[in-house]
Amino acid sequence: MRLFSRQPIDRDILRLAVPALGALIAEPLFLLADSAMIGHLGETPLAGLGLASAVLQTIIGLMVFLAYTTTPAVARWLGAGDEKRAVSVGIDGLWLAAALGIVLAAAGWFSTPVLVGAFGATDAVTEQAATYLGISMFGIPAMLLVFAATGLLRGLQDTRTPLYVAGFGFGVNILLNFWFIYGLGLGIAGSALGTVFAQWGMVLVYVVVVVRHARKAGAPLRPHRAGMMLGAASGGWLFLRTVSLRAAMLLAVFAATSLGSPELAAFQIVMTLFATLAFALDALAIAAQALVGRSLGASDVESVRAVLRRTLEWGVLCGAGLGLIVIVTSGVLGALFTTAPDVLAIIQPSLIVLGLSVPLGGVVFVLDGVLIGAGDARYLALTGLVNFAVFVPFAVAIVLWSPGGSRGLALLMLAFMFGYLGARAVTLGLRARSTAWLVTGIR
Repeated sequence: MRLFSRQPIDRDILRLAVPALGALIAEPLFLLADSAMIGHLGETPLAGLGLASAVLQTIIGLMVFLAYTTTPAVARWLGAGDEKRAVSVGIDGLWLAAALGIVLAAAGWFSTPVLVGAFGATDAVTEQAATYLGISMFGIPAMLLVFAATGLLRGLQDTRTPLYVAGFGFGVNILLNFWFIYGLGLGIAGSALGTVFAQWGMVLVYVVVVVRHARKAGAPLRPHRAGMMLGAASGGWLFLRTVSLRAAMLLAVFAATSLGSPELAAFQIVMTLFATLAFALDALAIAAQALVGRSLGASDVESVRAVLRRTLEWGVLCGAGLGLIVIVTSGVLGALFTTAPDVLAIIQPSLIVLGLSVPLGGVVFVLDGVLIGAGDARYLALTGLVNFAVFVPFAVAIVLWSPGGSRGLALLMLAFMFGYLGARAVTLGLRARSTAWLVTGIR
């Protein structure tokens, strides 16, 4: 069968996807390292970390467009045979990231008391959250620069360097956090400081790498206003797309909250597993972004179609494999996360729904990556609003009905996985079947 036979494009996909998977897995390890070390300080610091992390993850998640706009832009110029311009476009993305990072860091630092106070936690927890978040704001510019630099290198068809830098950052983060928290006795402030230093260390490594690429290609290091404005315009559409994704997630959380505390806890576990599976499948999407951008820049439509077909095949196949694992282990997966009998009693049907939906997720994530690689940001943003609108009545119905128990939670998962994710599959699939996104050359 062609699905299992070796294809010419396989090597390129694997060359980009495998290191990208490693880098994607390394990113959340920063938070896991913080959680593990702060958890030994007590319940209050850990709760404070939870509040601060919710704010930080929202900011970082919304800014991921810096990587997604840079990758296709760089890849197009590379495909067109102009490496100098490709690197220059990526450097413009770095300057844009620095500017946005400084603004967000300043605004975030001044608004930290308001942001953590909005959760209504105890004074002790709020104080711990404010300490962590206030210090962490100094790392925001670094993280945005990391996004942009990662996008530049992916556009240059290099996903290995981001993997090495992510591994370096994770290792430094653990060492510094251990020293600051326990060695210097700085508590939660030490954890934040260690992470910030590690983030800026990653930036220094990326600066060296980018400067080398600039010298090799003869690209200037100074920013170009036109390039920054173009990146901001494209990034604006991808930002809107991300907002719609976050809004759907928040609405799902709100619906789960209305069902009851056990349902909310079980929902959190299932969605954590969903996010983990999404990380794995996103590696294919990243490979698709880089390869599609390069092929369109080279006006090689046949290669674009080959990437689309093959990554879709792999997305479905990997999704089916991962989904089967979830279904087979659904009876014991919940016990890995909690011992609460009320949660364990209702979680299995939702895990089965999750397992059944993973192949669909593989299709959605790959198509999303292909269209991002094609620079089709406006379509993604506008249909993101449509997808969210499709999910709203399902979520509202569950809130109003409030069935509760395993049935209510399973219905919510069906609404999200096959309602919202299904809507994304339809809108993305319709676009992929057309030729409107196949714009060749330089945009």
